[in-house]
Amino acid sequence: MTSLPLALDMQGPIEAALARLREGSAEQCLSERTFSNLYLFRQAHDYRYLPGEWPCISGRTYDGVRHLMPLFSPADAPVDVLRALLEGHDCLYPLARRETERLPPGLFNQTDSPDDADYLYTARQFTDYPGRALAHKRSQIRQLVQTHRLIAKPFDDSQSAAAREVLQGWMKHKGKSAGEADEQACIEAIAHAARFGLEGFVHFAEGLPVGFVLAQALQPGVYAMRFAKGLDTHIGIYPYMFQHFCRHFARAVDWLNFEQDMGLAGFRRSKRSYGPAALIPKLRVRLRV
Repeated sequence: MTSLPLALDMQGPIEAALARLREGSAEQCLSERTFSNLYLFRQAHDYRYLPGEWPCISGRTYDGVRHLMPLFSPADAPVDVLRALLEGHDCLYPLARRETERLPPGLFNQTDSPDDADYLYTARQFTDYPGRALAHKRSQIRQLVQTHRLIAKPFDDSQSAAAREVLQGWMKHKGKSAGEADEQACIEAIAHAARFGLEGFVHFAEGLPVGFVLAQALQPGVYAMRFAKGLDTHIGIYPYMFQHFCRHFARAVDWLNFEQDMGLAGFRRSKRSYGPAALIPKLRVRLRV
């Protein structure tokens, strides 16, 4: 089977197939299901495109499982087709619950890991930070706005240099070397934001860039927070940026998807601190022998 490294000129057919899979999924839409996400993390996951009558993306999960991402609903394919496609792969992944419910009973094993699950939040969690559990976020924002003269500018090409400056400051504060963390993906996201439908804001304090967010619409009112970088010198910049996005984005924001935590303790603590409404499971499906 032909296997091709992902390239920008593949965006049309891959994105069209993913759009069909996203349709009607509302806030339960899986965060991986955009071409931009696949392209930006093509090296981290060794993503490759398998075109044909039953097109797929092959890749490797963060825990090393070789998987196949179907660009069609698996329930629409004959079992023999799925068996042939899975040769050399461990499982179909990621599948949504509504897709696995349509599979023939008794032929598949289904598992999921909390490390893979997307963190889903109502926008109100960020617009108001309600309740005692989020009081610390409210306090951080109050201190930030009292201490600094903040302005936000919608992201476009004119803000690319400012976003890259924030990224480099973030890398330095985190003690990361060039190419570590998600630096390269973030640089490409900034460069191709318009092509990929990434939107957001760059935030300035006293005229200097201190943070930015780039989000992507998965469904109407549902946004994946693809990249959020802020300088540690400005405590509260993250809750402030998320609140600003939900309050001031050009279109209605109902839900935010913060993607998975990859099993990393720091990511897990941070994402849980905002009080997710749900974790969206991503299923790994194997054919029974």
